[in-house]
Amino acid sequence: MNAIEQAKSFIEAKTGIKPEIGLVLGSGLGVLAEEVEQAVAIPYEQIPHFTKSTVEGHKGQLVIGTLRGKAVVVMQGRFHYYEGHSLEAVTFPIRVMKAIGVSKIVVTNAAGGINFDYRPGDLMLIADHINFTFRNPLIGPNDDSLGVRFPDMSEAYSKRLRALAKEVAAELKIPLREGVYVGLLGPSYETPAEIRMLRTLGGDAVGMSTVPEVIVARHAGLEVLGISCISNVAAGILEQPLSHEEVIETTERVKSTFLSLVQEIVGRM
Repeated sequence: MNAIEQAKSFIEAKTGIKPEIGLVLGSGLGVLAEEVEQAVAIPYEQIPHFTKSTVEGHKGQLVIGTLRGKAVVVMQGRFHYYEGHSLEAVTFPIRVMKAIGVSKIVVTNAAGGINFDYRPGDLMLIADHINFTFRNPLIGPNDDSLGVRFPDMSEAYSKRLRALAKEVAAELKIPLREGVYVGLLGPSYETPAEIRMLRTLGGDAVGMSTVPEVIVARHAGLEVLGISCISNVAAGILEQPLSHEEVIETTERVKSTFLSLVQEIVGRM
């Protein structure tokens, strides 16, 4: 709690805006932060107890301002367990978002398509997830002031916000898939055998983030919406190697669609 309060005080001293919506932007998707008005950008390394993002496509700063008339706080880049950070460090920004007034959060990521029908550039609404990291950020003593010991995950991703996202996508004529996101540790990509297993288990897309943040967000009582950009076809579906460069190229190609969808959703949240 002391660490959260220190980060909260530092951030609130930088701006008078009180965010109500938080956004976590994944690989190549940080461009959305550039649409924020009255923006105050704070590099992560300046914020008490924040760590540093080291992955290409993650700018590494907190942006606070307004988006479509709503007060927002945006993580322009996130932290990953595979970078060597603890899960407490990975999810600490979610705790701080809650402390500064956020009640709803939009998490985004770039993900590999497991579903045979998915193609690079598709956007997928996350209906549910499978935690294949076999790690949980809530392990350890529970602070009841932050959330209950055993949080319910039966609606990890808000039905209400998913319905809103579908409505917005239909009005904007943006195709929007809906499926199950599988979170793995990374940083190596999955083998073809692993992808076959994940598809058998019900996964539609796979990535190396999001799950820890969503668990902590639900523990904190935040309403969650999740959107994946299918940045590549997962291993074994096509005879081609996988690379982070392809991820960045795909997210760059679909950024206008992604921007339109997320901004309109935020404006109606």
